[in-house]
Amino acid sequence: MVAISGKKAARKVGRIIAVCTSDRKGAKKKPVGQGLLKEDYGLIGDAHADSATHRQVSLLDLSSVAKMRAMGLEVGPGDFAENLTTEGLDLVSLPIGSRLVSEGGAVLEVTQIGKECHSGCAIFQQVGTCIMPVEGIFVRVVKGGVVKPGDELRVV
Repeated sequence: MVAISGKKAARKVGRIIAVCTSDRKGAKKKPVGQGLLKEDYGLIGDAHADSATHRQVSLLDLSSVAKMRAMGLEVGPGDFAENLTTEGLDLVSLPIGSRLVSEGGAVLEVTQIGKECHSGCAIFQQVGTCIMPVEGIFVRVVKGGVVKPGDELRVV
């Protein structure tokens, strides 16, 4: 990577590792074969999808999941209640307003980096820490489209 003003330049292309949904809030999500992102709503079939919020879809990079595995947890995609598990993008370095485009044409706009952990978080209760509040990001769906594991995800 090229250094810019003493900081590493963020990678501009990554890929989707898993698409995950849950039918209720506060629960781990389960990987599904593919998902449909609906404009200004979120991931169809997920409890967090809602046009009234700026947190329509959540993303977490696989490197964040690996940090929790290194602490001895047996975790994988969806266990932190993220909708899209990605690989190759430094998600937390993306400024609010950044846009991501999926291979299937969906356009996502970063609206929030991190979040306050809710008291019922199973991961936090198990080990006293959780990576999602620090390294997870939230987006709104600007343009809908299909997303699936293996799809390229590009910062534009």
